[in-house]
Amino acid sequence: MAYKFVDNYRERGARKKLVEHLKARGIADTRVLQAIGKVPRHFFFDETFWNQAYKDIAFPIGDGQTISQPYTVAYQSELLHISKGDKVLEIGTGSGYQTCILMELGAEVYTIERQEGIYNHTIKVLPGMGYPAHFFFGDGSMGIASHAPYHKIIVTAGAPFVPEVLLKQLKIGGILVIPVGDENAQVMVTVIRISETEYEKFELDTFRFVPLVGDQAW
Repeated sequence: MAYKFVDNYRERGARKKLVEHLKARGIADTRVLQAIGKVPRHFFFDETFWNQAYKDIAFPIGDGQTISQPYTVAYQSELLHISKGDKVLEIGTGSGYQTCILMELGAEVYTIERQEGIYNHTIKVLPGMGYPAHFFFGDGSMGIASHAPYHKIIVTAGAPFVPEVLLKQLKIGGILVIPVGDENAQVMVTVIRISETEYEKFELDTFRFVPLVGDQAW
């Protein structure tokens, strides 16, 4: 992909329309909407496809992966209830778009990606955009135990179950957001860690993600 960091009135106008669209779809968190309105999603696209950047669709980024649909990004971000300074683990860096949204919300992001080509690309692009997250290469289904615990954990790929190893990396009171299901569709699941041994689980809407691959996944 060729990246030219140009963000003019046309792109800003397209983001404003995207924000209004997401509001109409039920995204109510003003901070999430402001973050969507600020992060230039077209930076994650080859210039040839900039006309696709502000449509509410997922889009291929290579290696069988996609940049998530803006509604999905906003939906997961809203469920996390990010507070400024939260330490957040992101499973599946992908394009890095979700990473940027989390950082705009004030999170300190630890993000892990298993696709080496995508990882090598993203670690160059995001710092150049002003989003210096903590990047890791490896099996995201195992989390990053060396930097645990986390206030929040977000999984951006569909898992067959909620990995126990991720639950153990949550702080007490922490939130895990993960899509769980088969390879065709997943239910968005929120898990809140109540104590050392207790968790509260909520099942929400249905989505479709690329599969989460790893020792604790597919």
